[in-house]
Amino acid sequence: MPRITFIEFNGTEHVVEAKTGQSVMQAAMDNLVPGIVAECGGFANCATCHAYVDEKWLPRFPPPESIEQTMLDCAYHLQSNSRLTCQLKVTPELDGLVVRLPVSQTE
Repeated sequence: MPRITFIEFNGTEHVVEAKTGQSVMQAAMDNLVPGIVAECGGFANCATCHAYVDEKWLPRFPPPESIEQTMLDCAYHLQSNSRLTCQLKVTPELDGLVVRLPVSQTE
């Protein structure tokens, strides 16, 4: 199973095992990662699963579709590497993925 490291704004790391085919958001939810709230359940209707994908991993994902970009435009602390984790599918090639959580999603 691919391993994903989620890093909270305060630096706390959570390394989780993700199932291929699920979203990065679901991997966080299944492993109780703080800061991924996912209020809409993964339908890109909110930005509560917003995270920063480490730059070296960005090319492994397709660019955001218009619905994701619209929701990102509503997110706090937007950066060039901001993504909604509900829109990122886990593949075996993502083993080692690192995502950081914005300060706006601290508990």
